[in-house]
Amino acid sequence: MAMLGTALLPLQTLLAEPARAAGSLSLPFRSKTYVHRWSKAGQHEFTPPDDAALTRWRDMLTLNVHGSVHSGEALAEVANSVVANYKQHGKVLQTRSVLRSATRPAEHFMAAVLGRPDFLEAAFARCVLVENTGLVLVASHRIHGQKVGPTMSEWLAAQGSATEQALMAWSSWPGLSSLQRLPQSGS
Repeated sequence: MAMLGTALLPLQTLLAEPARAAGSLSLPFRSKTYVHRWSKAGQHEFTPPDDAALTRWRDMLTLNVHGSVHSGEALAEVANSVVANYKQHGKVLQTRSVLRSATRPAEHFMAAVLGRPDFLEAAFARCVLVENTGLVLVASHRIHGQKVGPTMSEWLAAQGSATEQALMAWSSWPGLSSLQRLPQSGS
């Protein structure tokens, strides 16, 4: 995957509320609409309308709110924790940080392939401060089955760079108050 520079949008653009579809929160990402499926304890999961089964999804956006994270240093700790988790469950493909500037806080990016016997998952994560709170945005793609390594390699070659670019440029996630209002799962 290519290393990319990042041009970040102003904070007011980042906090714009996404469209609501059929009374449910939906998010646009890479020419698809993702609808809310599940939330609990600051973790919010979205999949395309035709990918509703959370036990066998193919594409997912996950937004993890870290309510106790309010500084660049604390956000870096979250990023390091995500990388450690990815190393424990798969192979980290790339990490990098976008240094803070006078107009925006630092950001962190990581990509990994995570595996279990019944699937492989490509995960692209971006750690940002939004509304002075840590937010980890994850775009994931799963390929189900056994011995799907070659298929995942082909998907990464064809879609990995575009997914990374889209995640780093993505600015239409919901504000934190919208995420807090989502229904919470009991399990």
